[in-house]
Order: sequence, then structure tokens, then C-alpha cells
Amino acid sequence: MRRLAPMLLAALAVLAAACEKKTQPTGEAGGAPAAQAPATAQGGGAPPAGDDVIVLGEVGALTGGQATFGISTRNGIALAVKEANAAGGVKGKKLVVRVYDDQSKPEEAAQAVTRLITQDKVVLILGEVASSSSLAMAEKAQAAGVPMITPSSTNPSVTEKGENIFRVCFIDPFQGFVMAKFARENLKLNKVAVLQDNKSAYSIGLTEVFRQKFAELGGKITATESYSQGDTDYRAQLTAIKKTQPEGIYVPGYYSEVGIIARQARELGLKVPLMGGDGWDSEKLFELGGSAIEGSYFSNHYSPDNPDERVKKFIADYKADNNGAVPDALAALGYDAARVAIEALKNAPDTSGPAVRAAIAKTKDFPGVAGNITLDAKRNAVKSAVVLKVQDGKSTYVTTISP
Repeated sequence: MRRLAPMLLAALAVLAAACEKKTQPTGEAGGAPAAQAPATAQGGGAPPAGDDVIVLGEVGALTGGQATFGISTRNGIALAVKEANAAGGVKGKKLVVRVYDDQSKPEEAAQAVTRLITQDKVVLILGEVASSSSLAMAEKAQAAGVPMITPSSTNPSVTEKGENIFRVCFIDPFQGFVMAKFARENLKLNKVAVLQDNKSAYSIGLTEVFRQKFAELGGKITATESYSQGDTDYRAQLTAIKKTQPEGIYVPGYYSEVGIIARQARELGLKVPLMGGDGWDSEKLFELGGSAIEGSYFSNHYSPDNPDERVKKFIADYKADNNGAVPDALAALGYDAARVAIEALKNAPDTSGPAVRAAIAKTKDFPGVAGNITLDAKRNAVKSAVVLKVQDGKSTYVTTISP
């Protein structure tokens, strides 16, 4: 038995290391991209020790159905942190961001927040994009008294979880109103059908508001059909919709399904424009939808066509850090959320939850690249939205609609 002991101890050590690696974060924003970060003290394990570092947490979908959302958001946050550290950090301290991949799963997002709070001892949390995941995160953050800022979750219920939860984007009631107004007044549509994701808080919220506002503006909803995230065949729902002869179809889902829906709609002879929300915003939409998505419209938070000098600088800096990629709205909102957080940390007397929360709540007329940000009493951002048209394989600015 004594001879076997060293071998047994070695095996147990390997097993323990493997288990530890599984629970490590994917990396740190502000340095190497999380997907490339090594599993060291910089990319995993305990946060750096010492009084010269402020640790933030980030949760996003770096893999799974909405991976492009999480990656864009992470890149935007990384740029903001890089800029802040280059300017001296916060009160002389370096910022680091512990990044966890929730694999596009709300239950994983909730577990990641728990790790950030209990293990990494973060002072603030950034994320998520998907409202269902943010709802799961917000419950944990609120209970622990740790401030959380979602860059782009638009479901109203997210910030309703409590006083510690904020967002830098507009909410579904406004986004649903924007597209209902655009459909009636700009596209002059009288009859519209709806195809919603019945397992997405985001999609259900947009559907509810769009239906109500479109009817209030004198339009008629001809049909409401449903699907579930991950479905690949939508022909039955689209066939039912076609029978009602709509002049447009509102599809408030994510790019991963919308592109396929567009192709199948055209195959069935539905030539009317599709309309949606910011969940469409991904380069993958054009790959999945091809020519079928051309001529469709969606509401969004910003347009890279904006001539504002602040936006132009952001785009140039982002491209320099991301192999020439043009930042989408998720990157812009990630950048804005991180900058709001950094400004609050500068203004707070200390990094305790109550102090940071109070500083975030005072955000007013903050110059974001996705629009100036003022947080209202419910911790939601009051700002305009843009409507974009899918044309020639890209999204093109059409108009801005204000609250």
C-alpha cells in the first residue's frame, strides 16, 4: 500500500486539477480575448490578489445559440476596460473582468453569477444579453446586494428584480412601439401576422407590445403563431400565416432562427417584408437568411452609419482590436455598459455594493456610442431607437424613432 500511495496521490491531484479547470472563467476582458486566455491566474482560478486591482464580473453566451451576441458584448467591454486602464484605471487601481461563458443557458448564467459573487468577490456584474438569462442572473445579484448592469436585455422584468439591477438599453415596450409605429406610418401596412418564440421572455414581451400598439394605430393582427428556440422547421406556422394574407410578418426572435424562417417563408411564397427587433443583429443573420432576408426591417440600438465623431472613434478602435470587424449594436452596448460602470466606480466613495449602486443610479446624459444614457427611476435607459433595413447583405440605417 505504501508503494501505491505516491501514485494514488498523483492521480488524485490530476483529477482535482481537471475538476477545478471546469469551473474556471474563460478569461479576462481588457487583455487577451476570453476564448484565447490561458488557464492561469490571468485566465482562470482566483482573481489577482492585492489592493491595486478592482475585479468586475461578466457573464455572456460565448458558445451556444446566441454566441455572436456574447462575443460582441465581451469585445465591447474589453475595449472599455482597456481604455480605462490606459488612462490610469479607477483611482489608481487596475480593472480586470472575470468572464464566464453561460453557453446561452439561463441556468448556467445563474450559476456563473453565484461563482462571481462567492468565489471571485466581484464588485459589479455586467451581462447578459438574452433577457431569460439576465432574469436568472438578476435574482442572484439582487439577493447578494451586488450591482448588475445588463447591456442589452430589453424585457422590463429584468430591472424589476430589484434596486441593484440596471440596464443601458431601451425596453421592450418602447421597441415594440417603434416597430408598430414604423409598420403603420412608414411602411403603410394594414395587416400583419406575428411569429413568436414562446420560450423566450424577450420574444413574448415584444409580441405583446407590438400587437397592442399596432392595433391602437389602426392595424389588424391577422394571426399569431409560435415556435421554440432551436426549431428548424417553421413551415406549418408559416403556412397558417399565409392563409391570413398579411402584408408583413413580425418575427421578434433571434438571428439563429430568423434567418431560417426567412428562407422557409420565401419557399412558401410569402414575399412580404419580415420585421423584428435587436435580436436580429448579427452577421450570422445574413449568412443564414441569404437573399431571403433582403428587404426586411428591424429595430436596433445604434447604427455604424452614424456620422458622430464619438461613434466613428469607437468603430475605429474596435476594428483595430478585432481584426477589422465592424462593431454591431451588442458590442456598442457592451462598451457603453462597461463605461457607465467605470464612471460609477470613479464617482463612488468606495466599492461596496450600496455605494456603487447609488453612483450608477445617478447616471444622466452619459455620452454612450449607442445614444446618450439617462437612467430613470426604474433603472432603465431613456433613449432613441433606430430602424435598419436589410439590403445588399448588410443592415442600412432608415430612421430614428424617439420616446
